[in-house]
Amino acid sequence: MIEKTASVHWEGQGKKGLGTISTETGALKQYPYGFASRFEDGRPGTNPEEILAAAHAACFTMAFSFACDKAGLATTDVDTTASVRLSKQGEGFVIDRIALTMQATVPGIDDATFQEIAAAAKRDCPLSKALASVPKITLVATLRPRAGS
Repeated sequence: MIEKTASVHWEGQGKKGLGTISTETGALKQYPYGFASRFEDGRPGTNPEEILAAAHAACFTMAFSFACDKAGLATTDVDTTASVRLSKQGEGFVIDRIALTMQATVPGIDDATFQEIAAAAKRDCPLSKALASVPKITLVATLRPRAGS
């Protein structure tokens, strides 16, 4: 079993409050977040949706690479972007969509197999499973041509 931790410290009320996020590894160490960094573009700091997007992109990318490895295919490089949409719903908000976009170079794979492995990685990565309540999780996977091909 693996267990990872993160902690948050918050001071102040609602929109005027400010918090910091720290992770066990120190990747984030008292990194700021608050209303402005969540709801107002261009403000310094992070927000829960951005962190969730990073986590989902990282999990999916590893799952894809491991699935290729299991199929006897080596990934040369994989680039993934995740976009998490926070939408107003009633008095609150809901995450209603996550869009994964991945480009990868995998020598010796055809597009049909590539798409199968990518779809399975999206379905099977632990973050996708944890986020099963999100109504729409999409994937656009593009197989890049191998250099010199």
